[in-house]
Formats: sequence, structure tokens, C-alpha cells
Amino acid sequence: MLTDDDLDEDSPRISTGSAGLDDILGGGVDANRLYLYEGRPGTGKTTIALQFLLEGVRQGERVLYITLSETQRELSLVARRHGWSLDGLDIFELVPPETTLDPERELTVFHPAEMELSETTKLIFEQVERLNPTRVVLDSLSELRLLAQSPLRYRRQILALKHFFTSRNCTVVLLDDLSAQQDDLQLHSISHGVVLLEQLAIDYGAERRRLRVVKMRGIQFRGGFHDFTIEKGGLNIFPRLVAAEHHKSFVGEFTPSGNAELDKLLGGGLERGTNALLIGAAGVGKSSLALTYVIAAAERGEHAVFFAFDEGRGTVEARARTLGLPLQEHLDSGRIRFQQIDPAEMAPGQFAANVRRSVEDDGARVVIIDSLNGYLNAMPDERFLILQMHELLSYLGQQGVLTILVLAQHGLVGPMDTPLDISYLSDSVLMLRYFEVAGTVRRALSVVKKRSGDHEHSIREFRLSPQGISLGPPLREFSGIFSGTPEYHGDKIPLMPGEENGAR
Repeated sequence: MLTDDDLDEDSPRISTGSAGLDDILGGGVDANRLYLYEGRPGTGKTTIALQFLLEGVRQGERVLYITLSETQRELSLVARRHGWSLDGLDIFELVPPETTLDPERELTVFHPAEMELSETTKLIFEQVERLNPTRVVLDSLSELRLLAQSPLRYRRQILALKHFFTSRNCTVVLLDDLSAQQDDLQLHSISHGVVLLEQLAIDYGAERRRLRVVKMRGIQFRGGFHDFTIEKGGLNIFPRLVAAEHHKSFVGEFTPSGNAELDKLLGGGLERGTNALLIGAAGVGKSSLALTYVIAAAERGEHAVFFAFDEGRGTVEARARTLGLPLQEHLDSGRIRFQQIDPAEMAPGQFAANVRRSVEDDGARVVIIDSLNGYLNAMPDERFLILQMHELLSYLGQQGVLTILVLAQHGLVGPMDTPLDISYLSDSVLMLRYFEVAGTVRRALSVVKKRSGDHEHSIREFRLSPQGISLGPPLREFSGIFSGTPEYHGDKIPLMPGEENGAR
């Protein structure tokens, strides 16, 4: 029977051993309760269970790992590959040893298939009473389920385990590999909390792992699925980004681009805490335009980060040299961080955590995502791209970060097809297009949307050169540039300054 103390909201929490899971749970789990970690083989249950016990060892607690499916040698191998030591962690095996037993040796290893379930639970109780641990992991319930042979008997034994541990100051984690034919909802009802681990095989690329807290009595947790990876050192869990949890005061001042004409076109520039979408055909200059903002931020002494989904670092560095931009200098100083993202290997939650770390730990004030096409390919289910991008952009906006998104349209000239319509989430939209005049290919730029203030409504020609990006006067005597069928209505075709001398 629960007492008032049991229901006290201020009762101390204990760490699960995983910073990510503690964050999802708002600080950890309640002590002296029984929890269930469930998932198919290979999802990381043993690893996160060891993290839970090793956290207890770090706190000076007595901990016990009861195994009916893994041998101590197998557990030692898992620990060694994660760089862990099992010193201070008691392991009680209820599985056959891998070597011949010494008849003179005290036997603490048993064959579950040859024992009655009641005898197995009795041995567990005796071991717990002898060691008196504060943290226990039982791996796994599938062995107990086989021994029980009936759902009713299995439930009674699980209840017996729960009642036994209720009378002790002990936090218990049960592992279940979901080997039952149907979901064991009775086990969910018995447990104080349930955590589900999943491994998803996508059509191409590395498998994706995710975690969900199914229930947690008396604890307000962050619902939904959270991506995670298994790395050396344990599970690296990336809590789902909820923008509403992150608010920061900042001054919404202009963020100069380093190009006076471009800032004029934008009505003074792009404000902090906003995002801009650069949209146009491949090669028209979207990445180059984004690069000018990164360089300008570094010149002001700010930190900027460039996430590249489509191009390698060498390509971006070569482009910067062609435009006369000192990218290498700022990369060496650390003011600009360039990160190549492999969409086949990185889950969306992991990318969002990377962005968040760049902002909160490194102090990034300008973030470039080049491109959304690559980000789209990183999604296991593209239906949720808009929702994830909305949370990410809202978070960056509330942190006072200028975010520039690059989106490549399908096609080079003529009518364009956009693979993703994210313009309604964007505070500003800059359209870049190719157009043909007198047998030459030119580039045009216009601001078609800016929520935060007025802007110039004209279409301007622009050019990429060793002097960077230069803008020409408004193309007032042209029509149909963005439709792909430009017509000139003047007497003399205008040229940008320098073209009379052969500059391009």
C-alpha cells in the first residue's frame, strides 16, 4: 500500500546512467521501484542496463546483475568494448557455464530449463538478501516466461518478484526481449515504468534505433520516439527537440551579409532569430550566397556552423577560393565549423542534437543547412520532415540564431519543380534563377518574402566573381525572368558593371 511519502512529488530521483534518458524523464526515475526495458534482440537493452548499474557503482552503491541469458564472459566482453570496468558490480549467473565445472567448487550456476520456476525465484531472493543491493537488473524475463509455461503462473511469479522488492530499498530493471507471441500488457501494468527500444531497418543506409517511454507513473516525461545510437561508452540518446522548452532573450538586430547591395535588397538585412530560404536551380549560387553570411559572421568574431549534406569540404573550400572568401582562415581559427553530414548514416534526431550542441555549447550565431534536399533523404519517413523542421527552426529562432536553408529545385531553366514546400515556415525567401539573354546565361536574384520588414521588390542580376557576389541594378525592362521565358522591352540590353571589359 502506497503512503503519502510514496506519492511525494519531491521524492529524490536517481539517474538511469544515461544523460539522454534522464533528460527525457526530467531528471531520472523514482528510486525503489520496478521498471521494464523491452525490445527485440540487438536494440541495446543489455548496454543501457549496464549503464544503470555502473551509475550505481559510481555513487558507491551495491549493485547486482542477475542473468539467465548472458554469461559473465559475454557481459565482460560488452563492458570491455565500451571501455567499462565491471569492478564493484556483482553478477549472479543462472545459466550454464562455458567450461566444465569443478565438482569441488561452490555452484552458483544453474540450468534454468531443469529447474522449477519457484526454485529459480527462490535463488534470486536468496542472492538479493545476501548482497542487499540498491540496484538490480534481471536479464531476461523470456527465460522466466519459458519456465512458467502458462501466462497465469508467469504473472504470479512477476508479482512475487515485485512484492519481494517492494519491501526493500532497491530499484529493479527487468529486461524483456519481446519473445512472447503477443504484447505482454499485464507486465506493463505491474511495472512502475516501461521503456521501449526499437531497431529499424530502412531501405538504404545504416539501421536506425529509437526509444520511447511507454509509461512512467508519477513522472512527466517527454513523449514520442527519440533517436539513439550505440557507441563506445553506451547508448547516446538524442531527446526529441521541443522548441517550447527553450527560450532565450536576444536583440533582434540586423545580421550583415558583408555585401551592402544585398543588405539593401533585403531592406537592411536579415534579422537575428529569423530564417531565410534560398531556393533555385543547382549551381545558380545558393551555397555561395550562404557562404557570404558565414564569412561575415566570422569577420565579426562570431561563431558560425555550416552543415553540408550534399557537398564535401574540398568543394566548398574551392568555391570560397574562387570567390575570394577567406574560408580557410576562419576554419583554422575555429570561428567557422564545417561538418559533412552523411544522410544515410545520421538520424534526424541526431542531427537536431548536433545543431543544438553547436548553438548551446559552441555559441553559433549563424547556422547554414545545405541542403534541405539532403535532409529530406535523411528522413526514414518524409511525412514528418515538416514537423521536425518546424521544431528545429522554432528552436533556432528562440535562440536568436540566423538560419539559412538551401533548397535546390528540379531543373536548370524553364519551369521549376520544388521537391518540398517549406516556404510557409520561412521568414524570408530569396529566389535565384538562371535566365538567358542574347545567347548568354545570367543569374537573377529577388526577395519574394520577408516577414520581419519591408524589402526591395525588384529583380536584380547578380554575378559570382573573384571579388565575391556583386549585384547589378534592377532589371526593370525585363519580364518573365522567373517564369523561364524572359522578354526584353528596352532599347539596349543592360550589362552589369565590368562586363563591357569582358568580365563575367
